[in-house]
Amino acid sequence: MSFNNSNEVPPWLREQLVRFDQLQQNLQAILVQKQQIEVESSETDRALSELRKATDDDAVYKSAGNILVKAKKEDLLKDLEERKELANTRLTVLTKQEQRVRENAKDLQSKIEEALRGRGPSGVSAPSSG
Repeated sequence: MSFNNSNEVPPWLREQLVRFDQLQQNLQAILVQKQQIEVESSETDRALSELRKATDDDAVYKSAGNILVKAKKEDLLKDLEERKELANTRLTVLTKQEQRVRENAKDLQSKIEEALRGRGPSGVSAPSSG
């Protein structure tokens, strides 16, 4: 599709649109990571719950690749609690990143919409074609 000069998207606006698309992709990647960590955290919670039900005399095992290895209940509890803590920390970091990317995308979207209405982005004068 060919544009005439009056309908052509200016380079600065094209750059903003590309940047907006990148922000949307970053946001999607962050949301996928958060979902994966939430699933992992949920699985860790279930494992902790089951392990806490076991008596000290019960044999407990941990996965080591494709095999199960006998382990001490206290060691497994400690390992799972550390995993849970790490997952919570990662979720906190990703949530902050998500908020920052959402804010940046919202600001950029406003500037793009403003530019498309013909006013140019605030603080940036659109190059005059003349």
